[in-house]
Amino acid sequence: MSDASRDAERSSDTVFGAIVRGEIPADIVYEDERCLAFRDLNPQAPTHVLVIPRAGISGLQEADQADPSLLGHLMQAAQIVARQEGLEDDGWRVVVNVGEDAGQTVAHLHLHVLGGRKLSWPPG
Repeated sequence: MSDASRDAERSSDTVFGAIVRGEIPADIVYEDERCLAFRDLNPQAPTHVLVIPRAGISGLQEADQADPSLLGHLMQAAQIVARQEGLEDDGWRVVVNVGEDAGQTVAHLHLHVLGGRKLSWPPG
C-alpha cells in the first residue's frame, strides 16, 4: 500500500470521515458531490465553518496527489460559505493547518472559514 493510500485510509477513519458518512451529525451549511461544510464545535470566531473534501485526504501535503482540482473546488466552496454567512462585506479568512506543529488536530484536509469579527494579525 502506498503512503498516499495509507493516509487516505487514516483520514477516512477520523471524526470528519464519520461526518462525511453520516455516522456523526453535524450542522451542515453547504454540501456538493465533492465536499461539505459544517459549523465548528469549538468556534474561534462568530462564524467558524469547516470545509472538508468527501475524499479521505489527510492534509494539504497530499491534496495535489489525490486530485489537483480539489483545492480550487474547496476554495470555491469556502467562498460560497462566506457569502451564505454574510461575511463578504466585512471580510473573512481561510486557514489551513498542515501538521501537528501548525495546529492540525484531525488528519483529514479541512479549511477553516472564519469571520464575523475583526481578525488580528499575525494569527498565531
